[in-house]
Amino acid sequence: MTTFKYSKLMIQEDCGFDATPHVGCQAVPRQNIAKQAKEVDVDNELSALNTIFTEFYYWVTVVLMFLIHVGFCMYEVGASRYKNHLHTLMKNTILIPLVTVTFFFFGWWIYWAFPNGPWIFEGAGLILEADGWGANELALPWDPIMAVNMQDHIMMVFWAAFLLFSWTAASIVSGAVIERIRTSAFGILAIAIGSVFWVIDASWGWHYNGWMVKMLGYHDAYASGVIHAVAGGFALGILVVLGPRIGKFASDGTPRNIGPRNPWLVVIGLFLIYTGFWGFYAACNVPIYDAGSDYGGGTAYFTATTIYLTPTTLSGITANFLMSLAGGLLMGYWVSKGDPFWTYSSGLAGIITASAGNDLYHPLQAMIIGAIGVFIMYKMHYWVERRFKIDDAVGAVAVHGYAGVVGLLICGFMLWGYPSSAYEGYAAINPLGMAIGAVIMFGLLGFLPGWIIATILNSAGKLRIPREAEIAGLDYNLIAASKSDQDSLATAEQ
Repeated sequence: MTTFKYSKLMIQEDCGFDATPHVGCQAVPRQNIAKQAKEVDVDNELSALNTIFTEFYYWVTVVLMFLIHVGFCMYEVGASRYKNHLHTLMKNTILIPLVTVTFFFFGWWIYWAFPNGPWIFEGAGLILEADGWGANELALPWDPIMAVNMQDHIMMVFWAAFLLFSWTAASIVSGAVIERIRTSAFGILAIAIGSVFWVIDASWGWHYNGWMVKMLGYHDAYASGVIHAVAGGFALGILVVLGPRIGKFASDGTPRNIGPRNPWLVVIGLFLIYTGFWGFYAACNVPIYDAGSDYGGGTAYFTATTIYLTPTTLSGITANFLMSLAGGLLMGYWVSKGDPFWTYSSGLAGIITASAGNDLYHPLQAMIIGAIGVFIMYKMHYWVERRFKIDDAVGAVAVHGYAGVVGLLICGFMLWGYPSSAYEGYAAINPLGMAIGAVIMFGLLGFLPGWIIATILNSAGKLRIPREAEIAGLDYNLIAASKSDQDSLATAEQ
């Protein structure tokens, strides 16, 4: 006997539909059966449309977020010196296959496996069984749901959206370390931040069931901390070990400005990153969710939600995105005295600062918060550079790391008392919980792993290129190889 459940009625195949129509094997008028069948068709159609819409929604976000990576390539090439352009491009290119493959094999699994800490929330360990939300056993690379599966249209496009977040995390690190790091060393570091450490912090604080959300009231709707602060902290940990570029500091320790060699590429690159951020913001949302009956309201109310399933609107976050961008640009122009590089970078920093709470901020709040974050990150960048002789080539630690931390701290005060999640029993958003979250993101899962892995690589002599290669330029070997090929071809033709 096959049973189907629709509209709280059980229609059973062996109840004699041909002779006497039945519902639950009780005789009912034939017209009622027709009405119920129509309801079933409507439900099926609505469910199919919702699935197709959600699938296409995330697919579009992936396409838009790809522009972030294009923008980082252009931005970093524009900031680097001519002798290092090819190496900079290759470094950004190689992270794509490295992070994609490793994120498929274990990064996505980590996200679903570690929301309890492990053993932090109620002493619970790893989640080892599927729980209806797609727990970690569904994210295993050999599971049928991780391939073409006609019964599931969401898992892999959602995986792809998270993968593009992973690329972003690795690209943030890439900019900070240009012109002196080995490609092999960067590949290892890209895998670490892109497929391990940012994914752990997402599992802890960017998951409906994460322990930081439950216990700390952590709220980070558009990833001020779980992508930007952690990647900025990771980059700083590497820079401490990697050291500055040759010539960055004078003999008395005074920093020299090594400005961008191609301002056009920097500008276009950052505008592409701004554009890709529309996809980034949209991918942080669940596009359509029943926030009424599912939360005990009794009436269906469909809306967009954050990753925590707290209601928001695409309309509202659009305004907040633009206002935080505007606040960042204006403050960057003022605090840097019109420096083009910092003005454009500050637009991005303004968005990042406001991102933690842009699901709930008023647009004027988003603008002011973006401006505050830019002022602090700009001052912090130059203080850290002078005090600790840190050479952050594109200001990535400042724009992403410092701005992300400031955004988390401000969010704790501005949204104090708001629910961190749609579910009962979770801690409310509060300043202390957000401060602890900022330390975890930037320090524990960012700076510390970056410093440890860089130290190991440096001890093995595999972190930094030789001095003579750095002076000649990282493209020297590539150019020499190309010249050798040309000479060989010319000889053969003779």
